[in-house]
Amino acid sequence: MAWLIGGFFVTALLYASVGFGGGSTYNALLALAGVDYRVLPLIALSCNIVVVAGSTIRFARAGVTPWRGALLLTGIAAPAAFLGGLTPIGEGTFLTILGASLVLTGGTMLLPLRGSAAPERPSGAARFAPLIAAPLGYLAGLVGIGGGIFLAPLLHLVRWNSARGIAATAALFILVNSLFGLTGQILKGGGGRFAAAVDLGLPLIVAVAIGGQIGSWLALRHLPQTWIRWGTAALTLWVGGRLLLGL
Repeated sequence: MAWLIGGFFVTALLYASVGFGGGSTYNALLALAGVDYRVLPLIALSCNIVVVAGSTIRFARAGVTPWRGALLLTGIAAPAAFLGGLTPIGEGTFLTILGASLVLTGGTMLLPLRGSAAPERPSGAARFAPLIAAPLGYLAGLVGIGGGIFLAPLLHLVRWNSARGIAATAALFILVNSLFGLTGQILKGGGGRFAAAVDLGLPLIVAVAIGGQIGSWLALRHLPQTWIRWGTAALTLWVGGRLLLGL
């Protein structure tokens, strides 16, 4: 259990420092520890909520959240996240989707980002950004991730907003999807599965709460963002590869 708590702490520290929750990696660490796959999304989504809630509030207070667009994307994704949480899924399918999402996540972390200045003129494809919200929301609820790690690179690609505006949108997207996905997972699994998640998850939630705060502090005051992103990508690719090779 000690290594699992340490793994959650490091994951939260790294992901919070780049504005994400870390749900996919929490899931993978639990899977590698042999935890019942049906409990994984309950714990991972709860940890996501703890990590990104503070980021969402900080972005809102700083006035960088593009509320109209962010609420549109999140409002489309949230019902799909709830349906994803309700959807039954077999263990093999769950672990395959999770492993693939981790490898893709690691790849997106290596993509270069623009600066935080005002965005260039949005590309013509930016108007179609809402079309990706529902699939990402469904995936979020199904396997216990927030979906923001996939949303952000796509929004950067179409120059949807400034880098800070996209980061704020991704944080809100992760927070709301995690809340709706967790609700669906609880309704699907019933009280017994929720109780098992609480027993195992409480020390892990404490670990990510501390790690997330330290990660935000490091990002603001000490470590270059490029170093943090590369470290996060390396961790994610390693865990995802381990999971896929073990299937």
